[in-house]
Parts: sequence; structure tokens; C-alpha cells
Amino acid sequence: WFYLDDPNGRDLVAHWKERRGMLGLRFYFNDRHKREWMTDGSLDWLWPAAERAGVPVALAAALFLPTVGDIAARHPGLKLIVDHMAVPPGSRGDSAYRFQPELLALAKHPNVAVKATGQPGYAEDPYPFRSFHEHLHRCFDAFGPERMFWGTDITRMPCSWRQCVTVFTDELPWLKGRDLDLVMGEALCNWVGWRLPG
Repeated sequence: WFYLDDPNGRDLVAHWKERRGMLGLRFYFNDRHKREWMTDGSLDWLWPAAERAGVPVALAAALFLPTVGDIAARHPGLKLIVDHMAVPPGSRGDSAYRFQPELLALAKHPNVAVKATGQPGYAEDPYPFRSFHEHLHRCFDAFGPERMFWGTDITRMPCSWRQCVTVFTDELPWLKGRDLDLVMGEALCNWVGWRLPG
């Protein structure tokens, strides 16, 4: 863990993967005091440093998706992950997906992936949360199974851990077989370089 405004950040990124268990970075840019960082040049050092070090970067940056696209284009060797399918914090229902067109436009960059984290928390209907299934399907169609990753954000979910899993494994008729295996974990492991035993 380190702060992006830490003057030692460059050195930390360069050696990040030497730390036990560290495979990537994740930053949250939806806080008011961090919003400017995506566009004011404060992070211009981060993207090339992470690209050189081979460190993937996950971003909660729903408000800056065109900027994420610019970063992806300038740094094609940098793997980026857009968190929460670009749903802004506190959003619910269909309006939670108001940035989906901008998110889907990022699929043209082969170095951008998306985490479908916390989707039950954005639904206004009960399990199996059919209200977000079509949003998931559009995202899957754009990014494919190797660049769309399941996740829970379990402490904020209106359902059990098991339901967070089964809404993907049992309730999405279009997500089956090898595609399901990839979305449920294999693709993320591949993306960040997490070599599993066996």
C-alpha cells in the first residue's frame, strides 16, 4: 500500500511485484480530493512506471473513462482494469449503468479489462437480480470472457456470498462452460500473472 502523492511512489512501483503476494495496484478516483489527479498531470508518472514494471492497475474511475482510454492508448503495455463495471458509488437501478457506453468503448483497447464487482449491490430487485443481467451481457459481449472478471465486494452486498456466486454461475444462460471458468477467476489470474498450482 502507498499513497499516490508519496514522493517514493516511483520506486515502490518499480519493485512492487518483488513484494510477497503483490501482483497489481488498485486506486479509487471517485473521492472529491482525488478526482483532479486523473486529468491534472499528477499521475503522469504512474502509467509509464507501472507499464515498465509490468504491474496491472485497477481503477475505480467511472467519471474518467475517456481518460482511461487515453492512458490505454498511450501505454499499450500497461494492463488496466475498470472496477465495478464503471458504476459510480451509491448508484442503483438502470441509472447505475449510465456510463456503460463509455465503458464499452474501452473494449477496443486490448489492454483494458473490466471487473463486474458488486453488481447485486446496484440492483433494485431481489435475487437473481435480473435488472443487471442485460448490462452484464453487453459488457461480456464487448470485452469477452478473458477481459471480464467476477467479483463480490461482499461487505456491501444485499445477498449472501453464495448468491453472489450463483447469480453468475446459475442465472446467466449465456455464460457457460469455458467462458464461465474464465469469468469466475481464470481470466483474472491470467491478466495479473497469478500462477496457480497444478
